[in-house]
Amino acid sequence: MPKQKCGWCLGDPLYESYHDNEWGVPLHDDQLLFEFLVLETFQAGLSWITILRKRENFRIAFDNFDYKIIATYNEAKREELLQNAGIIRNKLKVNSAIVNAQKFIEIQKEFGNFDTYIWSFVNNTPIKNNWKNHKDCPATTEISDKISKDLKKRGFKFVGSTVMYAFMQATGMVNDHIAGCFRYEEV
Repeated sequence: MPKQKCGWCLGDPLYESYHDNEWGVPLHDDQLLFEFLVLETFQAGLSWITILRKRENFRIAFDNFDYKIIATYNEAKREELLQNAGIIRNKLKVNSAIVNAQKFIEIQKEFGNFDTYIWSFVNNTPIKNNWKNHKDCPATTEISDKISKDLKKRGFKFVGSTVMYAFMQATGMVNDHIAGCFRYEEV
């Protein structure tokens, strides 16, 4: 008998693999947190599967999501990214990745690392929800509103509350696997 999974991932092997192995697993590595920040900002207004299908292209185009390198991108690199058909070629989103890398480093200087900063919003403990259906999950919460507001105040771009809630779900700050999903207790 197949394992029960969250309904949003069913039917696409890439989606199911992401769900089974990554989504909702608590992340505390700044490099991975930055990767998800970039991917979630590019996802704004698009489907997550679109981003997953282009993830390796993003990894190559954005120097393996090395925020220290991205923070130094110049105009030539911006143009190169805007010509790269393998990623989402949105000027505002490309610019946001560069600005966000610079601001990410500023947060690291202030808090020691980004992990300490971002996880403080949930008191360093994942929020465990108890949804019966994936459609019951909210798009935003008071906490994602608070994170979004604080990041925007610090100069981050494309970090609206919906993007930040998706980031929280992806990085395990919140467990939104449905209660019957095999990953619910595992993460």
